[in-house]
Amino acid sequence: MKKFYSLVMVAGLGFLAACGPSKEELEAREKAREDSIAAVEKARLDSIAAADALKLQQDSIAAAMEKMRQDSIAAAEAAASKGKGGKKPTAKKPEEPKKEESKTGLGAGKAGTSEPAKLGSGKVGTEPAKGAEPAKLGKGKAGVAGK
Repeated sequence: MKKFYSLVMVAGLGFLAACGPSKEELEAREKAREDSIAAVEKARLDSIAAADALKLQQDSIAAAMEKMRQDSIAAAEAAASKGKGGKKPTAKKPEEPKKEESKTGLGAGKAGTSEPAKLGSGKVGTEPAKGAEPAKLGKGKAGVAGK
């Protein structure tokens, strides 16, 4: 019986050893792990380089803005020192072209004058005729009278 148990033990150990990964599989796993680490490191370096480039761009924009501000201050100071010795220049307002008013037609008041029309004068079509019913909106057919 002792021989049988030792034979089962040896066979069990053999099966356990056979179930594990082979040397080739272990090498493939290690290579995949190294490739993954290399890809992560490359991505990290790329993101650092992109951040540096963005910082450089922002710095150049800030420098250009500061230079424009300094140029503007210098120009304002030059204009102010130029204006102290003499008369300050005044800005001329552009003249608006004169519009001719229509003597007749819409918007004209009395015919042949330049007097504007008064709103709500009640002359033509603003008040209903005496005895006329106000118009009914909504219900009814268009073009049919007497309903």
